[in-house]
Amino acid sequence: MTKTGLLSSAALALVAGAASADMNFNRIASFPVTENFDGDVPKETSAEIIDATADGMTLVYTDSPAGVIGAIDITDPSNPRPLGTMAMDGEPTAVSIIGSTAFVGINTSESYTAPSGLVKAIDLTTMTEIARCDLGGQPDSTAKAPDGSFISIAIENERDEDLGDGRVPQMPAGDLVMIDVVEGSLDCDSLIRADLTGLAEIAGEDPEPEFVDINSLGETVVTLQENNHIAVVARDGSILSHFSAGAVDLERIDTTDERGALIFTERQPGRLREPDGIQWIDATHFAIANEGDMDGGARGMTIFAKDGTELFETGATLEHAIVQIGHYPDKRSDAKGVEPEGMEFGSFDGTPYVFVMAERASVVGVYDVTDPTAPVLAQLLPSGISPEGAVAIPSRGLLATANEYDGLEDGAARAHVMLYQYSDAPASYPHLTSAGADELIGWGALSGMVAGEGSTIYAVNDSFYSYQPTIYTIDASTTPARITSALPVTRKGRPAQKLDLEGITLDGEGGFWVASEGRTDRVTPHALYHIGADGEIEAEIGLPPELMAVERRFGFEGITKIGETLWMAVQREWRDDPEHHVKLVSYNLETGDWGAVLYPKAAPAEGWVGLSEITAHGDHVYIVERDNQHGRAAVTKKVYRVPVAEMVPGKLGGDDIPTVSKELVRDLLPDLTATGGYVLDKVEGLAITQAGEIFISTDNDGVDDHSGETLFLSIGMAH
Repeated sequence: MTKTGLLSSAALALVAGAASADMNFNRIASFPVTENFDGDVPKETSAEIIDATADGMTLVYTDSPAGVIGAIDITDPSNPRPLGTMAMDGEPTAVSIIGSTAFVGINTSESYTAPSGLVKAIDLTTMTEIARCDLGGQPDSTAKAPDGSFISIAIENERDEDLGDGRVPQMPAGDLVMIDVVEGSLDCDSLIRADLTGLAEIAGEDPEPEFVDINSLGETVVTLQENNHIAVVARDGSILSHFSAGAVDLERIDTTDERGALIFTERQPGRLREPDGIQWIDATHFAIANEGDMDGGARGMTIFAKDGTELFETGATLEHAIVQIGHYPDKRSDAKGVEPEGMEFGSFDGTPYVFVMAERASVVGVYDVTDPTAPVLAQLLPSGISPEGAVAIPSRGLLATANEYDGLEDGAARAHVMLYQYSDAPASYPHLTSAGADELIGWGALSGMVAGEGSTIYAVNDSFYSYQPTIYTIDASTTPARITSALPVTRKGRPAQKLDLEGITLDGEGGFWVASEGRTDRVTPHALYHIGADGEIEAEIGLPPELMAVERRFGFEGITKIGETLWMAVQREWRDDPEHHVKLVSYNLETGDWGAVLYPKAAPAEGWVGLSEITAHGDHVYIVERDNQHGRAAVTKKVYRVPVAEMVPGKLGGDDIPTVSKELVRDLLPDLTATGGYVLDKVEGLAITQAGEIFISTDNDGVDDHSGETLFLSIGMAH
């Protein structure tokens, strides 16, 4: 009987925590592939498929947009060093390394109807080409035999998605190529072409091989993605077995692009798997990643025996676990959700693991497959944007991922290679999870925080979830911190719209005051809202004419309460502000009077610098000041404080608005790299508990052009 692998809420809570486990994978370094270029960096770069030399000291990845392979020295894995790139005279699509020779699949096709390609052997000690073989078609993936005797190459001859509604068949058909490796080079005369036509029920005349892997018996398993089929091929090219990848009934998923709401109440019966990545677990079992492409996408992982017996299916449980750590990509709901795509396998200290890369969620699911019929989701690792390939290096206790997305055009992070160490240490991620709650709580785009009683913190999401403004209750006493409930913000009992919640503070009576950042191009007003304990909006306060006359869309980015006065931080300069100064705006709840002080912010080294949070505690007001830069370009990610005694508002529109002084509390750059990732740009939340402990959080932009990572961490005590 097939085991579905449906995990209970309690099991998911255990999975998401993982803090008590003895051995864990933790990220230790991130390498931006732009560092591998001397001089001008190409407009677009990528890191897609990756492998390691036999000694585990060098990584090689394919960079399709730049037409190169790149190499990284990981002698010290916590400090990867660039080794440069090598042009491939075509589009490199895959790489497998045997010893110190890289075998690179290269697409040279002139068109979909005239596909072509070759495989090159590259001596990595000299970075020179030592052999090449014509493949007679477009290569998509490569695999090496465990004994190093041959390589297999999936010749996809991919379809034109703009032709005939993008459906197969589209000729010429793809196939599988196997080539001997002799003395570290290619023996082109040994090339065997395995015919894969006539196997699948879906367009059997046009197989679309996608991913290959080779077991210890020299058998190649290959996914035919659009055909929803799998084949096992002997070394002589004969077909040992083949079967449909089948379908899955998905429950409690989000299948609708409802413009910004996480609603996991829908289902998809009979969803075709259409697998992409595939990995042998042992000589008789393998796992597939069910990305989907043409009609399918089952959002999870399946394990088969090579005779076609289905042993395990995750169903929607992998996606549910990803939802709980805030990595669910809502804009992909009407497509294929988190899209498991790439896979890797490795045995670490005797424990076999399958690594599943969820492309759209930018997460690596780590499954303990000691029992292939009952795998355990051991961890979820944060990756760069869109992990495509991975390589396990058990001899050194390392895992590396290649993350293909380059965010240059979108103002996001650029492509990275990331490294993880397997060691006796607690899991450092996630920092925040909703696992263990009574219901499946999706969350993301956290934009403001305030501390409640004890270790309770309240947070709001911003306008990314425009149809689902929410106040989250967080228990910050656990590791990871836990979202225990989600309170919808409503207007007349319905989800409130035209809100961009960027700050929250307590009203002292069980409710909240929130600040909404205005966007006139989205008909979202600059406003303050009083929200009751039930989430209903009880009052709305618009900005006075004096402020609206000088407003820009960079509005309120935090709110706090001192006595009967609300104070709001404006993100960037409005039209009447001096250069590099922004307003801290006041509103007196008793008199209705508005006022402001000026806050001096840093001049940007690049981009812009603004404010993103304000929180009162004791005799000071604490303010987050940040630039909009990622990674190594980031300079200003800091917490300052201003004496409450200086928060005496001047009259709006006048010349007597006072300028406050500020004192540095903490430079956050070391905190933002504590989990081995690149610096995230949006530090949006800051809360200080009654005991004085300071928590910060980052905004993950709803996992849109973003890795989805949310950092939620304590930075010590207010002093």
